[in-house]
Amino acid sequence: MDFSDVTKDIKDQTDYRLEQRMDELFRKNPRYRHLDEENQKLIFDLIKKYKDKIRRGIKPSRYTIKEDMYHLYQNRLKLNLTYNDLDQIRDLLMGFKK
Repeated sequence: MDFSDVTKDIKDQTDYRLEQRMDELFRKNPRYRHLDEENQKLIFDLIKKYKDKIRRGIKPSRYTIKEDMYHLYQNRLKLNLTYNDLDQIRDLLMGFKK
């Protein structure tokens, strides 16, 4: 399971189902097991933010994604995010553009 599996058909998913899929991803995928609870919540909040826009028919722009990534990059030390984590989050956010 990967982020693309979690976010596919996001428009039709309930918040509960999305949360279940995210929990399963963080538990089963070794790539994301190292994320602590705060970082998992951060990623889940970003997904919910974009989900609300997608439900209204608005695809996120490249500018919006770059703006979110900029804030994450600026606060990466406070959030204990590695460059690998930032790359994975960027891939997730870019997946919403498709």
